[in-house]
Amino acid sequence: MTFDANMLLQAARHVAAGQQYPKGALYLVPTPIGNLADLSLRAVHVLDLVDAVACEDTRVSGQLLRHLGLDKTLLAIHQHNEVGAAPKVVTLLQAGQRVAYVSDAGTPAVSDPGAHLVAAVAAAGLPVVPLAGPSAVTTALSAAGDVHADGFRFLGFLPAKGAARQAALREALTPGVSLVLFEAPHRITELAADLAAVCPDDTVTLCRELSKQFEEIATLPVAALSTWLDEGPHRQRGEFVLVLHALRPSQDPAVLAPAARAVLAELVQHVPVKKAAGLVADLTGLPRKALYDTAQALRDEDEPTQPG
Repeated sequence: MTFDANMLLQAARHVAAGQQYPKGALYLVPTPIGNLADLSLRAVHVLDLVDAVACEDTRVSGQLLRHLGLDKTLLAIHQHNEVGAAPKVVTLLQAGQRVAYVSDAGTPAVSDPGAHLVAAVAAAGLPVVPLAGPSAVTTALSAAGDVHADGFRFLGFLPAKGAARQAALREALTPGVSLVLFEAPHRITELAADLAAVCPDDTVTLCRELSKQFEEIATLPVAALSTWLDEGPHRQRGEFVLVLHALRPSQDPAVLAPAARAVLAELVQHVPVKKAAGLVADLTGLPRKALYDTAQALRDEDEPTQPG
């Protein structure tokens, strides 16, 4: 079956052209993390509409544009030149041009270049228009099924050295919060070993080659991750996203740290249980549900027994 780029561009214009696309704006365009079919029609329309495309790698973005039948001026803006190259984009925007920014895969400025460019454009008083689209972070989170998480923290790539990597992991572990990590194939076994050293009893969801032909997703104990990776040489290839599941909040009031428990015990004597739990949650970052249960137990302990 022959791909007809013109038909795709026409469909994109039909679906997306109803929205306003101001001149002199920077458009942040997410690109597929593996499967070209994940490129949205709105993204196609914006790439068709803009005057220039700033990109992390002109070779990667040039191939994508050629696939869409588009020929655009390409500007290389990557981690090594972003700060110095941003003023050129600002100048183009001030002249009334529309400029798109794309990283090699996924959403710009999410563990990819783009943040400095966005900051420079915003500082110049020019509009930034973000498009929704592919993201390895949210894709992995949706597959993790972490029922104990009240939220997540994106860590991206951890430090390359083992000691620093373990320290970063220990600092980031928080009850009720999933941790999302990126890792390259040449360091995945070292990351697995460090995870096992720091939190062997926790759960991890490993996503390899998300959205690509040989995608693999496995949820398993952290202690079993190294064994899983060693079960076949292909399992150490490709790009990795890991979701370290949230630490389970303890429902036992006695497990709460003594200092936090003492503060909670004092608060429940003066304010409602829900407010006491909320105040301690804001101070400590601990899950509100566990703190509420603890506060309620402390309140019950202090209530005098009614005569029978």
